[in-house]
Amino acid sequence: MHDLLVGYDTDGDNKITKDDAPSKDYYMVSTAGDTVILRNTYYLSNLLQELAIANEKEYENLTITLCQIQEPPAERISRRIKSHFWDDLTRTVDDEGLKRIVEDEKVHDSHQRIYVPYNDSTGIDYFLNLQKKRRELEVIILPPTITPEYVRSINSRPGILSLKIENGKGVPFVVPGGRFNEMYGWDSYFEGIGLIIDGRIDLAKAMVDNFCYQIKYYGKILNANRSYYLTRTQPPFLSSFIREVYAELPKTEENKKWLKHTLSIAIQEYETVWMKTKRYTPSTGLNRYYAEGIGIPPETEPGHFRSILQEYANKYDLSVLTFEEKYKNGEIKDAKLDRYFVHDRTLRESGHDTTWRLADIAADLNCVDLNSLLYKYEKDFDFLISTYFNGRFTAENGHRYTNKYWHEKASNRKILMKQYLWDDEKHCFFDFNVKTEERTDFMAATNFFPLWAGLCTQEEADLLVPLLMKELKAQGGFLASNKESTERYASSDMQRQWDYPYGWAPHQMLLWKGLMNYGYKDEAIEMIYRWLWTITQNAVDYNGTIPEKYDVVESTHKVYAEYGNVGTEFAYITKSGFGWMNASYQYGLSLLPEKYVLKLDNLEKPDVVFN
Repeated sequence: MHDLLVGYDTDGDNKITKDDAPSKDYYMVSTAGDTVILRNTYYLSNLLQELAIANEKEYENLTITLCQIQEPPAERISRRIKSHFWDDLTRTVDDEGLKRIVEDEKVHDSHQRIYVPYNDSTGIDYFLNLQKKRRELEVIILPPTITPEYVRSINSRPGILSLKIENGKGVPFVVPGGRFNEMYGWDSYFEGIGLIIDGRIDLAKAMVDNFCYQIKYYGKILNANRSYYLTRTQPPFLSSFIREVYAELPKTEENKKWLKHTLSIAIQEYETVWMKTKRYTPSTGLNRYYAEGIGIPPETEPGHFRSILQEYANKYDLSVLTFEEKYKNGEIKDAKLDRYFVHDRTLRESGHDTTWRLADIAADLNCVDLNSLLYKYEKDFDFLISTYFNGRFTAENGHRYTNKYWHEKASNRKILMKQYLWDDEKHCFFDFNVKTEERTDFMAATNFFPLWAGLCTQEEADLLVPLLMKELKAQGGFLASNKESTERYASSDMQRQWDYPYGWAPHQMLLWKGLMNYGYKDEAIEMIYRWLWTITQNAVDYNGTIPEKYDVVESTHKVYAEYGNVGTEFAYITKSGFGWMNASYQYGLSLLPEKYVLKLDNLEKPDVVFN
């Protein structure tokens, strides 16, 4: 390892990449006495990775075949996701797992705290007993009613939120990776897709169980299970998650009980989180994201809101630090700034943190993506009740539903979405501003979620797909938004990470499925290939790097917008990649015809393959 790094890691980052100095051949002698010459970055970095694994396991010697060093890149990436990455990303909130999850890079407090719901007797008993042997652990029982004021009061004492304890152990879940070391809302669904493909159905099912725990004890699927996320949910995918997990389970009586329980909880979430709160807008009959909370989101990087706060500091004739402190503790109240942070927290609840599409407007929008996801809930409830409960379902709370009830709900939402969100001239869905009573015209990947949800007619899809391919296709996959909208709506030169030129795994996965739903298989295959090529080329060039997101115009992981790029900081070898990026790779490979996988291994550029 030392010789390899000294000779080939010329920039000293403990990786062998295309950015290192002019390469020279590396000579080895085989066990048969033959001289073996390695002369490209990919083979050298694979050798470094295998040595790193052996070194970590404290092997004295390593026998390695040329086949391992020269393993085709798509095969290697997929194999490592399946055999290593999922395990490294798996966590539990219990005695064994706490040491990996309690510390939080997003806030500067190393104190170990865990918050437990007041009515979770199993969790309370478990963690109070654990506290007796782990004196550094502070266990806090949450009050029966969790208000925004209460959440603000504990922002200076952040901690992990407990999840389900079963048979004396924490129920496992997958985290995104890097600084995101907790269970996230919509990330988990996409990770679940990858887990199901890789035969990890028990882990995917466990994640559904943890979501149901969150709804039961915290009132919602959380943005993530940290104390400062208690007032925020995320894009709703639970019905899809339940449906896809149950499809893979043996149809036993025990699993049927599981379906009844999880379906009951999902209906509860639909009704209490989305239809009986400010997230429902009576004027349109549609929904919006609307996060509660007070003040500045505590998980943001120091200085993230400096330019906004400076404007208000000037207004009050204070230094920005003094103003921030006085605003945080409630000494200064400012309605306009309060509203700015309502929009900001809502933007974070949408999962798209951040984008110019939602900046300072998020809480006023009936978003296309959210209403597509809720339409999918209604259709999933219709399907599950019709298919597995003979059209009639009694939830655990005693409420009764028929599949026809949910069919009518979905049909009504489709009519309202067509009325408020569909633009006849532009042939596209757009977010609707309930305050101005006007549609926006921001061209984003979220405008095409109706394709995934299956709510379009074929005629609408035939109008949407050419627009999607024209506006959002880039060399390396689908753009989060187009260049023209991003430039037109940007109010500063800050690059927002959910806008042009960036691309994200969940958008790719949803849009591939949307294209295939309406018979656009060729377009789907092209976009799958473009995305997988971006992942593969970057992994080959940069020592196996699989990050959070990409610049899909340049097809590079070197992203400097807002928060940088998670998953790029490691020594010798990445052990976990990034959750939904791993899933997108496995999902894409499962859909890609073999002839394209061969082209992927040869790193053939998309513009040549699809000339």
